[in-house]
Amino acid sequence: MRIVAGLALVAGLVAGTTTAQADTLEYVALGDSAAAGPLIPDQDPALWCLRSDRDYPRVAAGLLGARLTDVTCSGAKTDDFAGRQFGFVPPQLTALKPSTDLVSLTIGANDIGLFQTALSCINLLPEPVGTSCKDRYTAGGTDQLAKAVDAWAPELGAALDEVKRRSPDAKVLVTGYGTYIRPGGCYPRQPVWSRDGDYLQSVMNRISATARSEAHKRGAAYVDFAAVTVGHDICAAPADRYLEGLVPTTVAAPLHPNAAGMAAFGAAVAKAAR
Repeated sequence: MRIVAGLALVAGLVAGTTTAQADTLEYVALGDSAAAGPLIPDQDPALWCLRSDRDYPRVAAGLLGARLTDVTCSGAKTDDFAGRQFGFVPPQLTALKPSTDLVSLTIGANDIGLFQTALSCINLLPEPVGTSCKDRYTAGGTDQLAKAVDAWAPELGAALDEVKRRSPDAKVLVTGYGTYIRPGGCYPRQPVWSRDGDYLQSVMNRISATARSEAHKRGAAYVDFAAVTVGHDICAAPADRYLEGLVPTTVAAPLHPNAAGMAAFGAAVAKAAR
C-alpha cells in the first residue's frame, strides 16, 4: 500500500511539474536596436546584434514570469524577419512556434534610415549657418521620408500576417518608438535646429502611427512608447532621460533607449500582455 501511495505521489509531482511547464508563457521578442539595447551592459556574447540582458523584452519577461526567446538585433529591418541579417544571423521569424503565447515587435526606423537622417540634421552653429535637413528632405514639396514610411506600411503588414501564420494563438504586441525630442527641441544642448528636431520627431511619429494602424488591422495590440517617454526625451536632465542624445550620459548607444528607458518600456509591454 505504501509503495502504491508513493508511486501516486511521484506521479502527482511529475504531473504538477508538467502542468507548470505547460503554463509558462512562451514569449518571443522580435525587433531592432530600439528593442535590443545596444551597449547597455551586459551585452549578449553574440556581439553582432548588440543585445542587452536589460533590454525591454528581458524586463517584460521577468515581470511576466515568461520563458523568453529574444532574437532582437541592432540594425534589423523588416526584411530581416524573413531573411538573414548580415548574411548569417538567422531570420527572426524562425523563433516563432505554434506554441508561442506572446510576441513583441519593434521595427521600422532602419527601413527608413532614420538614424542616418538624424545624424545629417546636426548643426553645430545656429541658423542660418548650415543646412536644414527638413528643407533637404522636403525640397520641391515632396516629403521623402513620409513617402518612405508610407511605402513601408504594406511590408510591415505582411510581416505581421506571417507572425500570425506561424503563431496563430499568440498575443501580438506591436510597439511604436519614443518621443525622442520635445517640441521645439533644445538647441544647442542637442545640436539640432528646432524645426529639424520637430521634423525628425514627426517622421518617428509617422512610423509609430503606421505600426499602430497595421497592428489594429490585424487584431494586434499597440504599445505606445511615445507616451512613456514624454518628459524623458534627449532634452531632459541626464538623470531623467529614457532616451540618450547625440552624446550619451549613461552607457547606451546615441539616440537609443538607456537602461531606465528599457525598464519603462518593459513595464509597458508587460502591462499590455496582461
